[in-house]
Amino acid sequence: MNFSEYRAYTQRALESVNEGEITALVETLFDAYRRGAMVFVIGNGGSAANASHFAQDLAKGTRPSPDHPRPLRALSLTDNIAFFSALGNDEGYDKVFVQQLRTFCSPGDVLVAISGSGNSPNVLRAVEYANANGLHTVGVTGFSGGALHGIAAQRLHVPLNDMCTAESIHSIVFHYVILELQKLLAADTV
Repeated sequence: MNFSEYRAYTQRALESVNEGEITALVETLFDAYRRGAMVFVIGNGGSAANASHFAQDLAKGTRPSPDHPRPLRALSLTDNIAFFSALGNDEGYDKVFVQQLRTFCSPGDVLVAISGSGNSPNVLRAVEYANANGLHTVGVTGFSGGALHGIAAQRLHVPLNDMCTAESIHSIVFHYVILELQKLLAADTV
């Protein structure tokens, strides 16, 4: 495949994403901001990189100004490597997100769980925990959506059997979500 073909392939993948799911994600995150809820983002591998980037953009990139009095509170649970690796070593990799949620979350918070396959055991356990403890869950997936597609309360699905490009589309969508949230936070007077 040459680059022109890849560009067309990527464009088709982007067009396959349900715009309603993107709008719903913007609304969920803006609602979390208005309520002062925390937004947690998780994922593995490339999805961990997307989680880290998205959480940073939510917390910093949505502020109308550096001295804005009420930022959107967001944290990637992939970023505290000391806590993450201690949990993985002592309790098992499948618990690295659940145990962080036990430590940091409250009912009403939001969990954005990114998994290209939708079948990552540590992500699924975190979503199950979040669902059982009053968090709103959003599953961001590729391929068929896997188990995550069925257990998350809300979905953002890229129906593509290609991990690299699905992760790229996730990143593009996340950047769009940030642009929309920038406008909403700048106009918010509550």
